[in-house]
Amino acid sequence: MTALSIRRARAVDLSPVVGVAAIVAVGLVFLVCARLYDAHRGDFFYLADAFLHGRTWLDVKPGPQDVIAVDDRYYVPFGPFPAILLAPLVALLGPQNADALEPAVDALLAAAAAGLGWWLTIRGGVERLTDRLFLVALLAFSTPLWWITTRGGVWHTGQLVATVVTLAALVEAFGRRRAVVLGLLAGAAFLSRAPLAFAVPFYAWAAAEGARGRTANLRPGLERAVRSAVIVGVAAAPSLAFFLWYNAVRFGSPLESGYALAVVPPFLEVQRQAGLFSLAHLSMNLDYLLIHLPRRVDAFPFFQPDGFGLSIFLTSPGFLVGALAPWRSSLVRALGLTTLAVLVPSLLYYGGGWLQYGYRYALDALPFLFAIVVVAVARRGMPTGGRLLIGLGILVNAGGIYWAYRL
Repeated sequence: MTALSIRRARAVDLSPVVGVAAIVAVGLVFLVCARLYDAHRGDFFYLADAFLHGRTWLDVKPGPQDVIAVDDRYYVPFGPFPAILLAPLVALLGPQNADALEPAVDALLAAAAAGLGWWLTIRGGVERLTDRLFLVALLAFSTPLWWITTRGGVWHTGQLVATVVTLAALVEAFGRRRAVVLGLLAGAAFLSRAPLAFAVPFYAWAAAEGARGRTANLRPGLERAVRSAVIVGVAAAPSLAFFLWYNAVRFGSPLESGYALAVVPPFLEVQRQAGLFSLAHLSMNLDYLLIHLPRRVDAFPFFQPDGFGLSIFLTSPGFLVGALAPWRSSLVRALGLTTLAVLVPSLLYYGGGWLQYGYRYALDALPFLFAIVVVAVARRGMPTGGRLLIGLGILVNAGGIYWAYRL
């Protein structure tokens, strides 16, 4: 055995230890940042309690905004899967005690997202431990993940759950590609954040590619591919059926999710009158995503965000490494198309993501863009410029944690 092979063997042996240590460290950072902030909007814990008692509504009003009041019943407009996921904790502790643990719950969810990101780097073929660590740092601390974990609340807990489920699905898509697993995870993601419905074709494609790759014969391979793609849809279908039933029971129409009925601030109500989804909102959201900048101030840290957004080129410049991916690869192209498909509904949505640091709605699509970066790094390694960009993004997002307690 050569010296080089010995060093590689040692690196492989250290990988699980380094990975666990990194995820624990990430989780502790999230917990420290989140533990002093209380959003006073633990709606999902109370919705979980309602589900456990056979109700779809809350008995008390959780807050002045983003809630739907019908007589003495209060409905949560956000996707229900986070409440389903939290139901065992609520059954054990009760909704008030579980709500008090929201910072820890959110930190645990964010750490799970980082852990799945680490797993995805392994599945994606990234060999160097330092490259994996930089990629996890990109996902954890150079995306809206850090901000939403710190701020907490129903809006952000839902996005955390959606991110975890999406990353779990990508780990499966880079691994065994089991159609049933992909379909179930796709459905859970959709029930957490509706734009993730546009990722279902990617999971169907991944399952089909996996099935076709297991046989050398063209016709049987094609049949297995089609069958696997159909199974993804069938496995995701119960989530769609639940969504339609849930809407019908609450509001009398399977197509009324509640987003058009929720109480919002006056300036958002004006925007919503132009349409829940409309091209009229596109320029606003593109501004928040791509070019929005903070104001310069004289006191530390010498800039102040306005809470409406911040350019992704400032918050997440490390994703530019994805440009080095092999774009002729069908996998990379499929991930790129899915990134765009998932992002488009948010770009047409009236809400804009306020209050935010960065563009938090992009978090629905960023796992797919992260997977592209993983493929790029697996092929070429993490360039020095990429490391510097990730470091810059972490520094900018650290400013977001400072402002999380001051906006």
